[in-house]
Amino acid sequence: MGIFTKPSTARRTGDLGEDAAARYLETRGFRVLDRNWRFRQWELDLVCRDGDTVVFVEVKTRRANSMASPGEALTPKKRARLVRAAGQYLTRHDLWDEPCRFDLAAVTDTGTSMDVELVENAFDLTGMHQ
Repeated sequence: MGIFTKPSTARRTGDLGEDAAARYLETRGFRVLDRNWRFRQWELDLVCRDGDTVVFVEVKTRRANSMASPGEALTPKKRARLVRAAGQYLTRHDLWDEPCRFDLAAVTDTGTSMDVELVENAFDLTGMHQ
């Protein structure tokens, strides 16, 4: 892929979904700390503060006519990757003493708007295998 290659439609839709999710979270009082934070092969879409809680927000954007719901993309493998990335984020920012949680921002692209539904505590670490 060349440096001037246009991003794919899916990538553009994902970027618009992340923008919509960030705006939505800010209207709910969240403070966005980082977007698309990367460590090695892992990525965190949004890292926010909700009061004193660090919130790792996975953003999933789907078109309104999509057969799959955004939440279906949070497979056990994806959750494990998010946990590893979050651990690295907590380490690199010295935040292990802070409460944290994993939320899902399910964004639906209706063609005229991006509708955001926030699922707080979308998953926890119970039963997770490293």
